[in-house]
Amino acid sequence: MAESTKPHFYLPKIFDNEGGWGPATNVIPNQFRDIPYAPYSKGDKLGRVADWTNPDGQKQDNREVTGRQGRTGFNRFNRDQHQAYGASFASAFAFTHNEDESSFSVVDNRSAIAKKMAIKASGGARSRPQNNKANNQGGGYRTVNQRPQNNRQQHQQQQQGGGRRRYGYKDYDKPQRVRNASINIGADWKVLDEIEFNRMGKLSFGIPEAVDIASYGAVNYYNKAYDRVNTKNEKMLQNIERVKYDTTTSEDPIIQQFIKDDKATVFASDTVLSLLMCATRTVYPWDIVVKKVGNKVILDKRPGGVFDFVTVNENTFDPPAENEKETINSWSSLCTEATYINNNFARQVVDQAKLSFENPNPFASEETKNQLASCGYRYREFDLTSKADAAAAEGSEEEANKVSMIVRTEVDAAIKNGNQTTLMTVRALNEFDPAAQGAGGALSWKKSLDSARGAVVATEMKNNAAKLARWAVQAMLAGSDQLKLGYVARMNPKDNTRHVVLGTQAYKPKDFASQMNLSLNNGWGIVKAVVDMCLQLPEGVYVLMKDPNRPMLRIYAVPGEEDLDAYEEDDEEEEEEEEEDEESQK
Repeated sequence: MAESTKPHFYLPKIFDNEGGWGPATNVIPNQFRDIPYAPYSKGDKLGRVADWTNPDGQKQDNREVTGRQGRTGFNRFNRDQHQAYGASFASAFAFTHNEDESSFSVVDNRSAIAKKMAIKASGGARSRPQNNKANNQGGGYRTVNQRPQNNRQQHQQQQQGGGRRRYGYKDYDKPQRVRNASINIGADWKVLDEIEFNRMGKLSFGIPEAVDIASYGAVNYYNKAYDRVNTKNEKMLQNIERVKYDTTTSEDPIIQQFIKDDKATVFASDTVLSLLMCATRTVYPWDIVVKKVGNKVILDKRPGGVFDFVTVNENTFDPPAENEKETINSWSSLCTEATYINNNFARQVVDQAKLSFENPNPFASEETKNQLASCGYRYREFDLTSKADAAAAEGSEEEANKVSMIVRTEVDAAIKNGNQTTLMTVRALNEFDPAAQGAGGALSWKKSLDSARGAVVATEMKNNAAKLARWAVQAMLAGSDQLKLGYVARMNPKDNTRHVVLGTQAYKPKDFASQMNLSLNNGWGIVKAVVDMCLQLPEGVYVLMKDPNRPMLRIYAVPGEEDLDAYEEDDEEEEEEEEEDEESQK
């Protein structure tokens, strides 16, 4: 074979692009230069060359299709077609930087299922009512899957039940309110310990027996005519001016004498001790002042603090608003109203006859001794010595490990049962507006108290679990045989100045506590743990505070002998200055 007919193999010429990647610029033809690189996907399909099925200007799906959409746009005739090669990537090279970044956008890449779940969680999903009859049962209650069929039915339900609703799917995801602490924490305060509520719920201690030490004051007898009050025979709540002393523990002259005589190790009042025993049920912030003097521990309250007011619907799903100062259904206004109702109800349901205790009222003066409210003070001792401490002290002559507590308790009235006289604790529940925020799904008392009192009490136990538990504990600490509850409502839901008594109900404190699943062993276990912790602290002033936004307790060491009331007065002065500034601006 001749050499000219032999096949030849020539290596292609390699162009090395030292300045970047891709083909070198010197080998690209002139007509293809300055064209940006547009990648394409293998899934791209060629569109139709011409679409004669949808001419320009024709309406499809009640929408006018423009000329551009008629050829290559998306419609129901060519929805399975795509644009030309690389058309979906052309927008990547069209980005232009602007200072306002108007070309930036966020893409929602959630799946369709996630979007539907988000809509349901926000309350936007609707479903059919299953039964018209079920919508009207129970005074306006309806199940999660039921909605009113029309405006008339919805109006009827709002009239019957205040327009409330039952909470369902993912309502627990509602953002928690951010509350302020009950006292301003100083910059130099030091956190000594933190105790979470779930740990406190596991504590337990045997219920100690109470030993009466002394009793002071006098109580009036209960007027049994109020047991016959009902919604058809209501009584107006009267404003009765009387003086009642609720002095803090360290300023009590009787307790001061007990401290000098070394009668006990720990001293407290029933208001402070009951709050500590029911701490795991509380939601609102509070604080207790702990004073360590020698080997003595004193549990105090601050004047004007949370102990001087009665809370309303603290444990409901959506508590009353806290930032609206001028509304009658705000948190502060409701607490003031509930405190006013409790004070006047206890003074109204008693007669003129009195039962005097061993000693006169220790807080009364010559000016106020004839204007005292019905109140008796019983000083009782509780032994908090554990079995381990008692076993360690058996072999020694000294009782160094013995821990005893003296508590000042209060009773409000006395009642005669035949020849026997028993003591009573009197409290009042109040209804404000079933349709307002924070009502907690409460029934209208004027319509349901006589016919469905069990449902009313169950709702109050749910919405006011902390308050009712404290009342039951206070009654048991004082040795009361009865806990008398009154039901007081507004005459007009829009007026918080006039109230009526709709009924009363008596409970045995232990039975009432068992209905609420209140564990006294757990309450005394919390007290025992706090007392043991405080006994190990050096002398000084400490603050035991409930975190305003988390279920836990913190104990702070207050340096020096600071006036804790000043931390509260600063807030009041700032609020007054802000109000003056607003008035001056107006």
